[in-house]
Amino acid sequence: GGSPLEALKALLLPAIALAVVQAAILARITRSAVLDVLREDFVRTARAKGLSQRAALWGHVLRNAMIPVVTVMGLQFASLLAGTIVVENVFYLPGLGRLIFQSISNRDLIVVRNCVMLLAAMVIVVNFVVDVLYAVIDPRVKASDI
Repeated sequence: GGSPLEALKALLLPAIALAVVQAAILARITRSAVLDVLREDFVRTARAKGLSQRAALWGHVLRNAMIPVVTVMGLQFASLLAGTIVVENVFYLPGLGRLIFQSISNRDLIVVRNCVMLLAAMVIVVNFVVDVLYAVIDPRVKASDI
């Protein structure tokens, strides 16, 4: 009922509560993947051909390092959905998480079943998108491999 700025202020803490743990995991996975790819021969070849360190990092290293990162992001989506149930109840936000929690408390099994089916479908769609992104990110993966 207030201004958009007030709405953003109200969502700041719940967003931080959901994102901090996931961002830390993602940062560690990204760092590990980048360090592994930096040791590859094609990076040394790109640097030997005269590419700057920044151009080699953005053009070659990050594209090849994104495969495990995208995988972890897809897996984190399910835990983010589970985390929203808790965060919406703690911060008293209206949403699907609070609906599920109230339905469990009221023993409304039909609503619980339908919400769980919706969340499961969302996880399946995100996993499908991750599989399609493999073909976009990695040139070695062909459309026939998916």
